[in-house]
Amino acid sequence: MEVNADFDKAVCVNTGALAWQASPMAGVDRRMLDRIGGEVARATSIVRYAPGSAFPEHTHSGGEEFIVLEGVFQDEHGDYPAGTYIRNPVGTHHIPRSDPGCTIFVKLWQFEPDDQEQIAIDLCSAALTAIPQMPGVSRHVLAQRDYEDVAIEEWDAGSAVRLNETGGFEILVLEGEVRHSGEVYTAQDWIRWPSGLDAEFVAGREGARIWIKRGHLSEIRVPPQA
Repeated sequence: MEVNADFDKAVCVNTGALAWQASPMAGVDRRMLDRIGGEVARATSIVRYAPGSAFPEHTHSGGEEFIVLEGVFQDEHGDYPAGTYIRNPVGTHHIPRSDPGCTIFVKLWQFEPDDQEQIAIDLCSAALTAIPQMPGVSRHVLAQRDYEDVAIEEWDAGSAVRLNETGGFEILVLEGEVRHSGEVYTAQDWIRWPSGLDAEFVAGREGARIWIKRGHLSEIRVPPQA
């Protein structure tokens, strides 16, 4: 299966317009944002767990990172409420579930094998620092690697932010509005932009809070069978 699999093209998605698709597990549905592969895939998705639903135990052969957007995600290691950012490296495993239900933004098969730091960060309490070379932008780094830079950013109301990143970038809107080329992107909307291509975004009247990953689109890792 391929969904938005041409990484040389910009993709901007109002995710609320996408239909939910059933996963192999009852009560777990997903909106596919990009994907290369079958049930084992390099994938970026929004996944919704109905109350009381679960996935069987599995190992992250290509790593996993996710943000809890709504509700509470759970596994044998703990409970993770909305606003939690998780990185599970290659080789980790768990049994995911959600007793109350939850929605997460999740990326699979996008870790370098030697990136073995496992983290859980409360985004709601993360301290942001103003970026002098980017007026109106403040930032908190979540993970900084040779192959990617991951952060949350707050853009002040009306701020115009121009991006042109070697290795491209990816944005998930967490709160507020981001405007681009006459379109408006709000909470849970997703943007993926290829390397070296200019883009200007403008924060809405109440500003914007985003998750942003930079530099990771130069080399696309996929599962062996894909």
